[in-house]
Amino acid sequence: MAKTNLPLDADRLWADVMDLAEITDPARPYTRRSFTALFLEGREWVDRRFQEAGLTTRIDTAGNLIGRLEGRNPALGVIAIGSHSDTVPSGGRFDGIAGVATGLEIIRALRDAGIQLDHTIEVIDFLAEEPSEYGLSCVGSRGMTGSLDDTMLTLTEPSGETLRDALVRVGGDPNRLEMAKRDDIRAFLELHIEQGIVLESQSLDVGIVTSIVGIRRLEVIFQGEADHAGTTPMALRHDALVAAAATVTSVRRVAEELAVEGTDYFVATVGILGVDPSASNIVPGRCRLVIDARTTQPALTQRFVEIIDLESAAHAAAARVTRASFAMLSDGPPVACDAGLRAALRQGAEDLGLSLTDLPSGAGHDAAFMSRICPSAMIFVPCRAGKSHAPEEWSDRDQIAAGAAAIYQAVKALDSQIR
Repeated sequence: MAKTNLPLDADRLWADVMDLAEITDPARPYTRRSFTALFLEGREWVDRRFQEAGLTTRIDTAGNLIGRLEGRNPALGVIAIGSHSDTVPSGGRFDGIAGVATGLEIIRALRDAGIQLDHTIEVIDFLAEEPSEYGLSCVGSRGMTGSLDDTMLTLTEPSGETLRDALVRVGGDPNRLEMAKRDDIRAFLELHIEQGIVLESQSLDVGIVTSIVGIRRLEVIFQGEADHAGTTPMALRHDALVAAAATVTSVRRVAEELAVEGTDYFVATVGILGVDPSASNIVPGRCRLVIDARTTQPALTQRFVEIIDLESAAHAAAARVTRASFAMLSDGPPVACDAGLRAALRQGAEDLGLSLTDLPSGAGHDAAFMSRICPSAMIFVPCRAGKSHAPEEWSDRDQIAAGAAAIYQAVKALDSQIR
């Protein structure tokens, strides 16, 4: 049922989400990968909307687009709202976009109501929250929190461009990353679709996020020998894919075992599997896989890594290949959302008559990195059938508006509470 008492313009918010989603690769809706020409086109759109709403805009040295509305007392610091405008391939119309549009609409709603807060308000479009072609996610929020190091900047995408060079290309400055790190943000709030079915299945308006999982990504490379698939006897093959396939199976088995041990959340996935050469008549000489492991309990991740380390080495030996690499690409620990900000979001939702629940996030978000420098919290809105990272991803106009309105209420309350 449509909410009629919301202190913002649901149609205006919805139009922003839909318009930005249309900046996409027409062959793969809805795709706007970070660092691409389409991403930069989307960034220009967001920048224009920010300026039309009266925000002053800039791109910081970590490549984040920031819109700023000065408060009456800038010395009090910043209340920030944001998410990201990049997508995964065929990633959907709402993941990230709804959070950026929410911040923009809250600014417009404050101005429409003639309200100037004591705190300065910033709306942030973080760079490359989704895993980029350089093998790293949350690039912008890592930079803003001092977590983007020189090793990460040397990562390359398939054509050989480094993340350092890509950062320059989108307006950042890797030689002055320290200038992106912030110490003036007093609260960070992020709206996101749930990417799960709890809210929809219980007919709830919003979810107050309690914690965000930690994510560790591992790269495993097996090196064998490419040979003719028809003339090389089975006993003489050094097939890298055989070792990789066994490791993929181990990842699934071990993750299932750890997931049922207790109350802590644990999942793991092999989402990248590269075979070289990739041809039907050639024995694979090299295989690379990337493992994504997520948990609320770091000890589970450590156990998982230790087991996969041992088993993948055994798989290499059994396949008569070399395990050329077993490396950690990135590691973000789980974080708890700030209790004070959660209370403000809860009160804001209750004041609007919204139904709600508490729930953890099984996905990573920029809010997890922001929690390293300031109190951070998130609110979830329902998405149809829990679908996300797919073209079918969907959330209704009124669902997004309800979550945005709860953040709007919380921002006004926090303006007087935070001193």
